Amino acid sequence: MNLKGLSNCTKTLYDKADILNLNKNMSNNPSELKASGLKATLPRLKILDIFQNAEVRHLSAEDVYKMLLADNLDVGLATVYRVLTQFEQAGLLQRNHFETGKAVFELNEGSHHDHLVCLDCGKVEEFFDAEIEKRQVKIANEHGFEIADHALALYGHCKDCRKPKK
Repeated sequence: MNLKGLSNCTKTLYDKADILNLNKNMSNNPSELKASGLKATLPRLKILDIFQNAEVRHLSAEDVYKMLLADNLDVGLATVYRVLTQFEQAGLLQRNHFETGKAVFELNEGSHHDHLVCLDCGKVEEFFDAEIEKRQVKIANEHGFEIADHALALYGHCKDCRKPKK
């Protein structure tokens, strides 16, 4: 990963995510969760498993709660919020606040990406474009800024929600 143009603080965040060694088997290995400074409780293991195996990468607390209920796990919504916050603080998850009005979480896999957000259904798609990244660094440099961090979210209407043009 090319971290040129990012501050040392941001580089440290990327390094931390790499150190966490996130992989698909973490939820089956409580010692990996403990390595992040968290006890391997059933709610934590199940919530981490949801993020690692869900077809959708961006989930709200309510989405996670509904999945736990569907799996017949008796976990309260307050517990879900608490675990998501703990995972975020431990660097396992990233929280995004899009204009859809609610926070969504995704696994922190250590690679930067930007987002496309549907204003109708709330669908979130990820993308990475090296040219956009280079251009942002160039613009910041031209204005005497050193980028510490950034997030790009493009808002629009996904193909499923767009109405046919007349």
